[in-house]
Parts: sequence; C-alpha cells; structure tokens
Amino acid sequence: MFDNWEELENSLKECKRCKLCTNRTNIVFGTGNKQASIMFIGEGPGADEDLQGEPFVGKAGKLMNMAFDALAINRKEVYIANIVKCRPPGNRNPEQDEATACLDYLRNQVILVKPKIIVLLGSVALKNILGQEYGITASRGKWIEKRGIWYMPTWHPAALLRDETKKIDFIKDLKLVIEKYKQILNN
Repeated sequence: MFDNWEELENSLKECKRCKLCTNRTNIVFGTGNKQASIMFIGEGPGADEDLQGEPFVGKAGKLMNMAFDALAINRKEVYIANIVKCRPPGNRNPEQDEATACLDYLRNQVILVKPKIIVLLGSVALKNILGQEYGITASRGKWIEKRGIWYMPTWHPAALLRDETKKIDFIKDLKLVIEKYKQILNN
C-alpha cells in the first residue's frame, strides 16, 4: 500500500498484472476530489474513457452528469474510480482475475480518499467490493454499513441507457446519498 497519490499513480503506470494491459490506450485511474466524502465506483473504462484516461466521460458518464446536475452534485467534489483501470475488450464486464488484479489499487484509493459514503455503480462494483453473495437488484437503494463506511448500491449508468425505467431508481438512490451525507455532516 502507498501512503500518497503520487506513489500510487506511479505504481500503476507500467501495470501488467492482467491481460487488459495489452490493449489499453490509457490507464483510467480516477478523478475528482481526492479528499471527497462521497466516492463512486464503477466497473471499468469504456472506449471514451480509454481514449481520454478519465472515468465516466462517455454516454453513461454524460447521463450520470445529468443526474448530478439535477441533484446539485458537483462532480469535482466527489471521487470517481472503477474496479479495473484498463478497458475490457468490447466493453464486457471485467473477468474475476482482472478485477482481482486491480482491487489493491482501488483499496489504496479508498484508503487515501477516506470517503464516508461509497456509491457502488452496478453489479460488478457491488460484488467485488461487498461480496459475491450480493445482487444488484435485491441490494440497490439499501444502505449497507461496513467498517465505518456507508455503501449505496445502485444501477450502473450504462444500465439506464438500456432501460430508461431505471433512471427513477437511480435518482432516488442519489437522493438517499445526499440525505445520508447531510446526516453525517450534522453528527
């Protein structure tokens, strides 16, 4: 584990822990406030993210930004990362060995950020962070507290592109995040 961001980011530059390194354009590390109270974790970069080196800049990211804007969430004030830092081919879900290879980087990001709330975007994030026994349909919208961090599982923004009815749940879940954040601030 690294004690600072520079060492952590430098350790990732030449990463070859899994096969995803062979086709990447950029490592997609994370973005936002490195001391944020709220952290968002997705599954992995897509084509736009791979090109730009930043998470959630494609269609799903634009949709997430619209939800942020509607709820007055400042994207620069939260921290956004993914389970894997390199794009899986064809935007498929990361395979378990790929996720496992990257999880130490993500754990180190969480340790450095010290968030009070982590929003888990989709099944891949949920299962890799809280355990394989969790399912996104049963868990979304329900708070889970572990080791002093509050977790809110919700739909991945890409799921909203495939099924517009999930947008309502996504907004409701983000409203719960805002409410919990305000409670934490007042305690």
